[in-house]
Amino acid sequence: MSAVDIDVMWVVVCAGLVFLMQAGFLCLESGLTRSRNAINVAIKNVVDFAIAVALYWGFGFALMFGSSAFGLVGADRFMVPVGHGSVNSLAAFFLFQAMFCSTAATIVSGAVAERMRFAAYLAVAAMVGGLIYPVFGHWAWGGALGGERGWLGELGFVDFAGSTVVHGVGGWVALAGVLMIGPRSGRFDAANRVQPISGGNLPLAMLGVMLLLFGWLGFNGGSTLALDERVPGILVNTVLAAVGGILSGLALGWYVRGYADVIQTLNGAIAGLVAVTAGAHVLGAGSAMVVGGGGALVMVLCHEWLLKLRIDDAVGAVPAHLAAGIWGTLAVALLGDLDALGTGLGRGEQLLVQLLGVACCGLWSFGVAWLLLRGLNRILPLRVSADEEQVGLNVSEHGARTELLELLQAMELQERTGQLSVRVPVEPFTEVGQIASAYNRMMDALERAVGQTRAIIRDVRDGIITFGRDGVLRSLNPGAEQLLGVQAANAVGMPLANLLGDSPVLPERQVERLMGRGDKTELRMHRRGMEPKVLEISVSEGQVDGQPVFTGLVRDVTERRQMSDQLQRERDLADWRIRRPDGKLPAPPHDASGHTWHHPMAQLFAMVKFGMVPPNAPEGYVSDMPAFAGKLTDKQIHNVLAYIESKWPAEIHARRAERFPPQ
Repeated sequence: MSAVDIDVMWVVVCAGLVFLMQAGFLCLESGLTRSRNAINVAIKNVVDFAIAVALYWGFGFALMFGSSAFGLVGADRFMVPVGHGSVNSLAAFFLFQAMFCSTAATIVSGAVAERMRFAAYLAVAAMVGGLIYPVFGHWAWGGALGGERGWLGELGFVDFAGSTVVHGVGGWVALAGVLMIGPRSGRFDAANRVQPISGGNLPLAMLGVMLLLFGWLGFNGGSTLALDERVPGILVNTVLAAVGGILSGLALGWYVRGYADVIQTLNGAIAGLVAVTAGAHVLGAGSAMVVGGGGALVMVLCHEWLLKLRIDDAVGAVPAHLAAGIWGTLAVALLGDLDALGTGLGRGEQLLVQLLGVACCGLWSFGVAWLLLRGLNRILPLRVSADEEQVGLNVSEHGARTELLELLQAMELQERTGQLSVRVPVEPFTEVGQIASAYNRMMDALERAVGQTRAIIRDVRDGIITFGRDGVLRSLNPGAEQLLGVQAANAVGMPLANLLGDSPVLPERQVERLMGRGDKTELRMHRRGMEPKVLEISVSEGQVDGQPVFTGLVRDVTERRQMSDQLQRERDLADWRIRRPDGKLPAPPHDASGHTWHHPMAQLFAMVKFGMVPPNAPEGYVSDMPAFAGKLTDKQIHNVLAYIESKWPAEIHARRAERFPPQ
């Protein structure tokens, strides 16, 4: 096997490793986003790969590596012939560069995750793969296949494997995207405080980072385009930079958050890899560690700065790719071996050229992306609706339902309808299925308890009502419907005062009196078209959603009140009508032996008849009629009054019309 064949094989193998990075990005981004959007993020990574490679083969490769027109853009090799009968080295080179193009395109998907419309994202992928990446790539890498170099490369700009050309381009477009569509719903509250949104599957995101690290060996190692003596050192620098990024991200995240932040650690690894990509071929091992650790530091600072500006990057793509890429590109001039660079520039001059390259990348990538996204947004809204975002892009964009979503929807249905008989679907042998099964058992117990309570409330003869501090009825049972003479459907939402009477003042005062008492209260109901009633209400106060709610037990005591009033009238009548016309009081009753009666009924008889203490009453004789009457039953009192009526009928009837009007 010739050296050329070995080099071609090495480039092809590295292209396969770079392709594996696509799987790494898929795992990382879908793991860092919520599960209701994970399918959407994953399919974006699949489809943007296809779109980017298709457009790159059609004309992107030509714009990037075709014969240069004034160092600005390539002019030939459209639909490059790399199939059967093609030159092996050209086919291998195209395959390798096509993987780079797909990497630049897929960076955007994570940043705009959870709220960008799928169709709009496909347009973004086409924009990156077909225009933005190839044109800037020509400026920096044009002439790699021979011929005139791009104008940045001609000035001495060095970006070995794409810290700026690949990751910077993707990062600038991602920044334009997140600024255009805004933050996710609920990411920032009214006081601009950050609300944490946890990823749906962090172990999957960790797997994604490890796949990216493995694929990055091909990303940097294959950029030599040959299997030569530089490759081992480049691979070592790549690994050391990743290690530096992981440790730095872990330490910084721990310092900022107060705990070992998983996301900062993962993005620290990405930032370290991105940073070393520009100068992996000219850095020593120690410098590679410093560059990787510095990339993580820049990433953390950028992440916190974006949050203060209320810029929401769902996976931290802008800090990890753009910010770390800028640092890595500048680190080439600061820490790289100038002799190995071979540009003939001093450190200061090299730094200026690197700064120029970074600035041009930002102006071109961000500027074009911003203009195209603004125009696209007028035709096709970039952002999904609030309802679609709430339900999740898995369902709204792809109709992909999950068992967790079905569980949540069943719970929401019960919340809206109050149908306790509905049971959620149970998927056996899964964690969600276990939750659903436990939820169904809880609903069984709740339905039984509520059923028993409803039966008691429905069948009890007394009325039960609930109302708020505003006096507005919230509920009433069938007993209350009968007592108040209304249907629950019509009464709920009506002030309780309206049911007590037609007067706008007195019933409201009665309701206010209810709220201030914890014991029984009698209210008189006078409503047009209904017989007057006396209602006894016992009110207790509770809390619902932090607001006071009053529950009243209502009883109709009209008959009891009428009997009590009649009894009082009879007592008054007996007290005043038994006196003789001449004002003399008869002697108190005696038994056969001549002793005065001291039985309670006899005492009441004496008090009712004479209205005073008899002259010959013994010491301790009860003379306070109201206090003493409370010791007797209504039946006993009626017997006494009947006795009085039978003994002195003439006197009572003679004075009835004088003292009392007809009752």
